[in-house]
Amino acid sequence: MIYKSNYNIVYSCKYHIVFCPKYRRKVLVNGVDTRLKELVNSICEELHVDIIEMEIMPDYVHILLGVDPQFGIHKAVKTIKGTTSRILRQEFPWLRSQIPRLWTNSYFCSTIGGAPLSVIKQYIENQKSK
Repeated sequence: MIYKSNYNIVYSCKYHIVFCPKYRRKVLVNGVDTRLKELVNSICEELHVDIIEMEIMPDYVHILLGVDPQFGIHKAVKTIKGTTSRILRQEFPWLRSQIPRLWTNSYFCSTIGGAPLSVIKQYIENQKSK
């Protein structure tokens, strides 16, 4: 297992996150998916959040993240969803007419510890082939 450290803690905090567009509409297509990946990568780099794996489906997003516990997973997800919603709705105006806001208020979050990391990573990688 690989551990990271900051000023006063050593940690390995990995989270499997899933979130969906409002009404689970299949709007993450036609370039929105590609741009969303670019934005998430950029946001996570800025926040010092590690993306271990990510897959964008037409109606949901899977991300496996490594997050500093002092920063917090909720703050990371809130920043990712808020920033991507604002930018994607500016760049793809048709999204504004499809749904009142891009993301639902909720998201799924699970810590990774019980299942081996490789199993979770493979699960996310294989989403497109289902």
